Amino acid sequence: MKDVHIPEVLGTEMFYKYQLVRLLEVDDTDGPTFAVQYYAKNLADYNFYIKEFSSSLRQKSYDKWGNKFVAFRSAMEVVH
Repeated sequence: MKDVHIPEVLGTEMFYKYQLVRLLEVDDTDGPTFAVQYYAKNLADYNFYIKEFSSSLRQKSYDKWGNKFVAFRSAMEVVH
């Protein structure tokens, strides 16, 4: 994630920063759970990323990790 996927996502120039976090209140029986949050300047950049880049980058993740991860998107707005 830190060496390949995150740099590829940032390389699209649709996001200007990210946070990689570990979820604390989850069952770690099968290993730790992480989440990545990317920050876009605006919704148009996010939508362009979804249209032009997301499918190929997600496929690269499936090719590398198979079913060992779960991916989903949630668009959020910082309010404070």
